[in-house]
Amino acid sequence: MSDDILINVTPPETRVAIVENGVLQEVLIERRRKRGLVGNVYKGKVCRVLPGMQAVFVDIGLERAAFLHIADLSAAERDKAPGDEIEQILYESQEIVVQVVKDPLGTKGARLTTDISIPSVYQVYMPNAKSCGVSQRIECERERGRLRACLETFQKEHGATGAFIARTAAEGIDEAALRADMLFLLKLWNSIAQRGRTAKYKTLLHEDLPLGMRVLRDLHRSKAEKIRVDSRESYNRMIKFAREFVPEIAPMIEHYSGERPLFDLYGVEDEIQKALERRVLLKSGGYLIFDQTEAMTTVDVNTGAFVGGRNLEETIFKTNLEAAQAIARQLRLRNLGGIIIIDFIDMQDEDHKQQVLQALEKSLEKDHAKNTLSEVSSLGLVEMTRKRTRESLEHTLCEPCPACGGRGVLKTAETVCLEIFREIIREVRQYNVQELLVLASNEVVERLLDEEADMLSELQSFLGVQIKFRAEAQYTQEQYDIVLL
Repeated sequence: MSDDILINVTPPETRVAIVENGVLQEVLIERRRKRGLVGNVYKGKVCRVLPGMQAVFVDIGLERAAFLHIADLSAAERDKAPGDEIEQILYESQEIVVQVVKDPLGTKGARLTTDISIPSVYQVYMPNAKSCGVSQRIECERERGRLRACLETFQKEHGATGAFIARTAAEGIDEAALRADMLFLLKLWNSIAQRGRTAKYKTLLHEDLPLGMRVLRDLHRSKAEKIRVDSRESYNRMIKFAREFVPEIAPMIEHYSGERPLFDLYGVEDEIQKALERRVLLKSGGYLIFDQTEAMTTVDVNTGAFVGGRNLEETIFKTNLEAAQAIARQLRLRNLGGIIIIDFIDMQDEDHKQQVLQALEKSLEKDHAKNTLSEVSSLGLVEMTRKRTRESLEHTLCEPCPACGGRGVLKTAETVCLEIFREIIREVRQYNVQELLVLASNEVVERLLDEEADMLSELQSFLGVQIKFRAEAQYTQEQYDIVLL
């Protein structure tokens, strides 16, 4: 089966689905009211220096100040301070040009760098870098030498400072196209730098391309055979962009005009819904449990209904192998980043542990996000990290439950009833009232008047008060109010 890139466009939202061998692997979402900031270049002002953290907060005009660590300063700026102290490099009210490398996530502000990089189709221009380079994914030494020579020759001819990095997409591209690409980048950076010298702080100096164009720029060298878009207007813009910058992929772009929604045709909508659930079923009958917290994401592997064949160790091994492939896919699909702990089912055989780890590594090779993987620990855990630059799928599409406050659980009706009893005692002793009205959910009121009726009667006799109840349909199971009458 062919690999496809599907682009669904509506006025408020653009969604991109990457389908490999008929299976959804990744979903990218950009909403008009909340576009991602990664890649944007701003002129900001240092609003606070934190020597203890070796970092500063920078006001770039967002709701929360952005964060800039000393490790994210360009090499030229770090060389200014022999002791490598942030307070010797930056000071409050200083205006600097910065680039967003990580969107605001949760309660954290955006992450910044001064080591700016401007990408195009074939190269990345880094105005503060010192030497040209070639993507590690280009393995042919001869091709690497050709590309490096082309970059360095162009740089000398134009007297350009900074450095160009050849992307994976540059492999096999003729020199004329590479030079045109570099010239475009150089002109773009010169205009950004010129504007940065005169603009006031909080000014957006450069905004990255919209999602549809970024897909053509960044993913066109994947194995995709078709790029299908369901908007005629977007299709026309993408064709124009492709013919100007990446003419070889223009024939791959198709306008989908069918009556059935494009994502429904490939089953993408159903897969997105499944990716929002905690449990992921495996074909063998086993299952995975994903729990996403602010500190880390945990993945638990279970055999479930899979009983295997010959022995328990073989059953566990097969389940873990299947889980390794499923986990790699789910990390991409859910866009989970940061620290990830995978709890594979305990294996006794060391060879089995290595095979499972190798299967996970191989499955992660297709992932565009940088990741690192540890060995299987004595407890059967695998620790890994995955670079996070934007919100996960769950945080993009969902919000914390108003009933449970994002905990994922609710107090039982029995627990709430006992809380109400304690609150009644507290109110009566404090205010010396004779009559109370309890407002609560249907489930809680029913339990108070049925299973807790004896305890309620004892409480009224003990306190010498009359207690009335009223069920409120809008109350969640944990909500209640006690009104003094």
